[in-house]
Amino acid sequence: MRVVSAVQDPNPEVAGQGHARLRAAGIVVEVGLGAAEAARDHAGHFRRIRDKRPHVILKLAVSSDDRIAAPGHRPVAITGDAARSRVHLLRAQSDAILVGIGTVLADDPLLTCRLPGMEAQSPVRVVLDRALRIAGSSRLVHSAREVPLWLMTSNLAEAPAAMKLGAAGAQVVRVATTSAPPGLDLHAVLHALSDKGITRLLVEGGSARWRRRSSRPASSTRCGCCAGPNSIGADGVPALNALPLSAVHPVAEAACVC
Repeated sequence: MRVVSAVQDPNPEVAGQGHARLRAAGIVVEVGLGAAEAARDHAGHFRRIRDKRPHVILKLAVSSDDRIAAPGHRPVAITGDAARSRVHLLRAQSDAILVGIGTVLADDPLLTCRLPGMEAQSPVRVVLDRALRIAGSSRLVHSAREVPLWLMTSNLAEAPAAMKLGAAGAQVVRVATTSAPPGLDLHAVLHALSDKGITRLLVEGGSARWRRRSSRPASSTRCGCCAGPNSIGADGVPALNALPLSAVHPVAEAACVC
């Protein structure tokens, strides 16, 4: 008898034990066939175990002139129905989806998977909200008892606001902040999400803070781009703070997902 295994689980609590037991029983174990495919399929688990953070996909919808929004961050249609369906599939394949409070205030998104028959696969919704500015009347808060909502905030956020949001079903998670630029520490955010079991994190919404950090090690593992055929204009909001996709952290994978 022979057992063929793609990779060894990096979790130190179990790493190699299954293979060792099989070998002890006289069974031949070969490791390595399909290793690259397995590493891709289990990227979230591997990243969480090795680096204590999730595998991050930064989703961008960009116009033909590399813009993500109209002047003043006004939303504009960039892609079509096929791309939107692909994005909803990415949501279903992720443990959590993250946006900044600016996106929440501007768009009042729901951030669920709306593909027919896959609504139950909606990810945890995560909002970077240092001062807990999210409105209790938002669609995210109103749906917090149906689909989990985690609000990543600072220790300075007011307790009454946190209690009110918690009573509505949201979970308030306090993390460290940075002073330059002022905001939540993305390293701390990623570690907190990893501690809560998140392995795959989809970043949407053109989060300004995430775009400012897009070329630093705390940011994306993969950058998925949905490219539209039309231009927005030079006064539109540039993707990645006007950096090219190739400027994303060197270990990141930049790919067209739509």
